[in-house]
Amino acid sequence: MSLLSAYRFTPKLLNSTKSAACLFAASRNATTSTNLRDVLSDLVPKEQSRIKNFKTQYGKTNIGSITVDMIYGGMRGMKGLVYETSVLDADEGIRFRGYSIPECQQLLPKAPGGAEPLPEGLFWLLVTGQVPTEEQVNWLSKEWAKRAALPSHVVTMLDNFPTNLHPMSQFSSAITALNSESSFARAYSEGVNKAKYWEFVYEDSMDLIAKLPCVAAKIYRNLYREGSSIGAIDSSLDWSHNFTNMLGYSDATFTELMRLYLTIHSDHEGGNVSAHTSHLVGSALSDPYLSFSAAMNGLAGPLHGLANQEVLVWLTALQKEMGGEVSDEAMRDYIWNTLKSGRVVPGYGHAVLRKTDPRYTCQQEFAFKHLPDDPMFKLVHQLYKIVPNVLLEQGKAKNPWPNVDAHSGVLLQYYGMTEMNYYTVLFGVSRALGVLAQLIWSRALGFPLERPKSMSTDGLMNLVGANKSGCG
Repeated sequence: MSLLSAYRFTPKLLNSTKSAACLFAASRNATTSTNLRDVLSDLVPKEQSRIKNFKTQYGKTNIGSITVDMIYGGMRGMKGLVYETSVLDADEGIRFRGYSIPECQQLLPKAPGGAEPLPEGLFWLLVTGQVPTEEQVNWLSKEWAKRAALPSHVVTMLDNFPTNLHPMSQFSSAITALNSESSFARAYSEGVNKAKYWEFVYEDSMDLIAKLPCVAAKIYRNLYREGSSIGAIDSSLDWSHNFTNMLGYSDATFTELMRLYLTIHSDHEGGNVSAHTSHLVGSALSDPYLSFSAAMNGLAGPLHGLANQEVLVWLTALQKEMGGEVSDEAMRDYIWNTLKSGRVVPGYGHAVLRKTDPRYTCQQEFAFKHLPDDPMFKLVHQLYKIVPNVLLEQGKAKNPWPNVDAHSGVLLQYYGMTEMNYYTVLFGVSRALGVLAQLIWSRALGFPLERPKSMSTDGLMNLVGANKSGCG
């Protein structure tokens, strides 16, 4: 079965871990090589040929229609972007190369003694479509540790930022400045053959992912730990463990949480703001540093990555107003009062999903396991039992279920990371795995400059034969 077929039928066929493994074994010939670039060198020409044949046979096939509502609705629901690494199904939730989050939790390698998947394994899966071996993941951990050092000018830049500059502004600025290290930009300026673009995008992506925890930890230490040192990278530790060490957290369970967090926030198909932005900017042949920095400016918006912070602000206000334990009836009244005042319940609803976000569910399971008696978690779980029914009763919500943002902030706060302004930086470190994996393939497959046609309102009215006076 081809990978395209796997994507088309995966939500219906992948009812078990075994079926997922068999499906992708058939579509990708796994390799024992521990060097990711060598694996890609084998995969890229095969995928190029497969897509070339597909386009030749089906390139003129109509796959849908566009309505005026879609155009005014932010292009929502339009099929207009190829994005290989993940697919979001309204009923199944996110699948990374066909694998659900529970399947990834089971199949991807863990740290010694750990229970959560290592993000390195998820990145290998996103890039290759193959579930990696423990040896391949260990290679990736060591490779990122080897590439992690920051150039001195970026360190100086971070140290000179004013403390009132938002962490996300610092994060995206530092990523832009890392563009000085771009292998792709240098190769392009020297006239490299476009068939080799992906190789240099791969090198930049590997370097950038390796350096992001250092950038993020430096920002955290400067803002919240009086500029204390992030310390040195330990090549014997995995990416998440080095990150939590640099942040200054020594709790092994917090490191486990970070492994889970960095895995589940990595990708969410290609239409969301950060993923689409990286794809758009990358299509201009901007290097991965510039493309990812642009994506982070989108992630910083309150309708995207900043949402988990808004959830925690709302929960904190609720807890302050309602006091300690609250009856379900009192909570229900509070929710109704929120809705009647024209406000929303943050963290509930999703543009695509029509069920509880699996990313919420796996965080809930983590909380039940590690912090079942935490008052804030109890509040979140109580809301989970009440809010959907209220939203259904109200009759406005197509999806009354919680999304990932409804839970993540509570977990971080439990382990002492109370600095809500910083949470989106963690999201950004994770999102690099998905968008940079896709950027490698975008250049390998020769995707062109993204240039959709725009229209004015008058032009649309002419197109559909409307009365431009608005008089009927």
